[in-house]
Amino acid sequence: MDTESSDDRRLDPELLAEGDTRNVVDRYRNWTVEAIVADLDERRHPFHVAIENFEHDMNIGSVVRSANAFLAAEVHIVGNRRWNRRGAMVTERYQHVRHHESIEELVVWARDNGLPLVGIDNIEGSVPIETYRLPSACVMLFGQEGPGLSAAAQEACVDLLAITQFGSTRSINAGAAAAVAMHAWIRQHVFEQLP
Repeated sequence: MDTESSDDRRLDPELLAEGDTRNVVDRYRNWTVEAIVADLDERRHPFHVAIENFEHDMNIGSVVRSANAFLAAEVHIVGNRRWNRRGAMVTERYQHVRHHESIEELVVWARDNGLPLVGIDNIEGSVPIETYRLPSACVMLFGQEGPGLSAAAQEACVDLLAITQFGSTRSINAGAAAAVAMHAWIRQHVFEQLP
């Protein structure tokens, strides 16, 4: 289909006139934000990503950007409503982001939507994500940089997973961990590469 047709309602006349300099794939060049979101909504994967934000975690923007790249259903921010959008690189316009005041509120939402919470944190007792079969529909829950998953979050999860590391550092940041975990889901459920 010719995406430059002037009667295509997905196209933004202003972008057509001035040029589209946004960081979007060619398929969405000159489309309105609303048209892009509507198209993404037709194809979103059934996994969600949640991150605790009790100390203003700087990684949330990166989590949102990765969630957009891997087409997560939603990003859930638990705790403080404010977060640094710089790392999202404007992808929050295309990615659904929901706020929950507390872990308890997220647990109720997940239960009401039939979604198990799977925690990602390299703590004692965690199972390597590389050997774990992630549920197709789930919420992958990440703690904030430093303290990791809170005790309440750990308790709410059906399982706790760790990303295997081989270097000298104790942990990777939440933004990187979220990208690795989402890609693990993609490998299993899109490319059928079983653990």
